[in-house]
Amino acid sequence: MEDGLVTIISRRSAGDTMDALVEAIVKAGMTVFARIDHAANAASVGLSLRPTELVMFGNPANGSELMLDEQSAGLDLPFRALAWEDENGEVWLSYNDPHWIGRRHELDYKSHGVLASIESGMAALARWATGT
Repeated sequence: MEDGLVTIISRRSAGDTMDALVEAIVKAGMTVFARIDHAANAASVGLSLRPTELVMFGNPANGSELMLDEQSAGLDLPFRALAWEDENGEVWLSYNDPHWIGRRHELDYKSHGVLASIESGMAALARWATGT
């Protein structure tokens, strides 16, 4: 991906997609650092936003390996995924391509194995969360 963004359609609502993703993250033994409901935050200031939820999560061992290679990788860690509903009512799950993060931060070849592991793990989590 040129822009580093992976986006797949979900068969679930945004909230259900995020619930399924968080459940899968926990079952995989990773840490959920934060879950942010952007629509609720918008409503709290009188604005209307379609369902949009973000989760920040990861495996501290993997993230630390990447930051030991290049500390600037911490800008994109922990990993994030966004479940959101578009103007047509379709729901999507978006996340950064791990290899894009590697290119962005000029990570050493030794980090490529970690990035490949994150890529395959995120793809599996996304398939589960979206029901695809």
